[in-house]
Amino acid sequence: MVEPRTADLSEAQLAAAEERGRIAAQIEPRAASARYDRRRGRMVVSLTNGCSFTFPPHLAQGLEEASDDELAAFEVLGNGYGLHWEGLDVDLSIPGLLAGLFGTSTYMARRAGQARSVAKAAAARANGAKGGRPRKSG
Repeated sequence: MVEPRTADLSEAQLAAAEERGRIAAQIEPRAASARYDRRRGRMVVSLTNGCSFTFPPHLAQGLEEASDDELAAFEVLGNGYGLHWEGLDVDLSIPGLLAGLFGTSTYMARRAGQARSVAKAAAARANGAKGGRPRKSG
């Protein structure tokens, strides 16, 4: 068996990577453009497939306290794969945003714990009436 030369292997790997990139660009959501709508307080993202979506930036990790000027100072990266705020050191992926992921798993868990609902308030009152959270043993 003849060993492939390193140069040939690298060219084959490069061609395979380029093909994977072409396929990903066709099937993965990518941003064609994006803008910050100051009036509505929303990021507006137009996708390459003609769809668009908006999200409130204060939900995203690192953008919670950002000013309108800071929110407007971003760029679309990676052939539309993500949004980047240089001044805030924040990167968000388009697939992640579409999946409702606005930060790391720890950040998302903390945000979920901040949720307020009638059911959560009633459960907290009922727990308080029983004396509150039981003490940890051990």
